[in-house]
Amino acid sequence: LKKLGIDDLVHFDFMDPPAPETLMRALELLNYLGALDDEGELTELGYQMSDLPIDPQLAKIIITSPDYGCSEEILSIVACMSVPQIFMRPREAAKAADEAKAQFAHADGDHLTLLNAYSAYAALPKGDKKQWCWDNFINERSVQSAENVRKQLTGIMNKLQLPLVTTDRRGNGSFDYTNVRLALTSGMFMQVAYKQKQGNYLTVKDNQVVYIHPSSVIDSKPDWVMFEEFALTTKNYIRTCSTTRVEWLVEMAPHYYDLTNFPECEAKAELELAYRRLAHKRSSSK
Repeated sequence: LKKLGIDDLVHFDFMDPPAPETLMRALELLNYLGALDDEGELTELGYQMSDLPIDPQLAKIIITSPDYGCSEEILSIVACMSVPQIFMRPREAAKAADEAKAQFAHADGDHLTLLNAYSAYAALPKGDKKQWCWDNFINERSVQSAENVRKQLTGIMNKLQLPLVTTDRRGNGSFDYTNVRLALTSGMFMQVAYKQKQGNYLTVKDNQVVYIHPSSVIDSKPDWVMFEEFALTTKNYIRTCSTTRVEWLVEMAPHYYDLTNFPECEAKAELELAYRRLAHKRSSSK
């Protein structure tokens, strides 16, 4: 709507109007992502993001990914996040399915695991893909949809003249996973949870107690995790998680991690330390 030139969103005649607080939260989110400026006008980044038919956080990740040299990897991850779950786990073959998924698992999280699985699929000759999906408990329909989504997103990136680059210089799946996590953090810095002393996690700012979903490949209990969705079942679970670092959060999103109005929690002390380290690093590099 902002791209269409509709400035007064509060009084816009929606067919099914959202609650005012939902609308304000959406505008706040776009402002934090850098898509809207403080006057509520679309930024250059916002114009680019509006061309991508996906969640704004994912659009931001795609647009910043060339800065980290990993736009090809991010396209694969975002495509897999935009379709139904590619990993299948039938109850009668749960152990075999877990073993199959373990081949692709990356200790730093589910996004990197999706990247490994999709890359293995994409590298296969067309005639081998169906059997490979069956053998590896990959949902063939979902991964085909991801392939189509990826093609679409690649077309939009070309239109926006964003470079298609990869960290896999040898072409054998040796990705720079740190750069991929940096790119993911650039758009997911608001969907972060911090590990408490008791071992459970608290979402940043909302202070909701959450648990990493059992389907996640993360089992190391990292201090900071970013997550794709919040699933309310028997417990408050966070799903599709990857590890991130406090120094990345304060460097990329100081406007969001502004400690002057940050709620009291264990994460606040960690953030204060990270800001001090960042200030020291900047002063010593001058």
